[in-house]
Amino acid sequence: MAETSASLKLSHEGALAALNAGIAKATAMGQPQCISIVDPGGHLLAFVRMDGAFHMSLETSLRKAKTAACYGAPTGGMQDDVAIKLALGTDGQRINLPGGLPIIVGGHCIGGVGVGSGTGEQDREVAMEAIAAIPGSQSF
Repeated sequence: MAETSASLKLSHEGALAALNAGIAKATAMGQPQCISIVDPGGHLLAFVRMDGAFHMSLETSLRKAKTAACYGAPTGGMQDDVAIKLALGTDGQRINLPGGLPIIVGGHCIGGVGVGSGTGEQDREVAMEAIAAIPGSQSF
């Protein structure tokens, strides 16, 4: 067994590219958003609350990004009873609202994007546009 392994890292340039792509999509949709970009451990790399976005969505966007990155899966698809138990067990850090997507490149989860302030569908559309700005990223 090897003691080390190679890994990919989302750079701050990549985080800003994803953030700017998300901002452009939200602007084109006419829906101001809160957009959070995190590393695989859920640490914030980039964030914006666009003018007019709901203030409390800064929390949900960050929790969506953290959840997507930590689980390596989109948010919003879990059964409600399981989601509630996980939310309680993580003091609300695990969230199941749509709009969180992992950033997966070459089979490695290198971070997550979380978007909040629109409908779940709008949030997801903006998140998809954000991860598309990362070359080689998996689409959802």
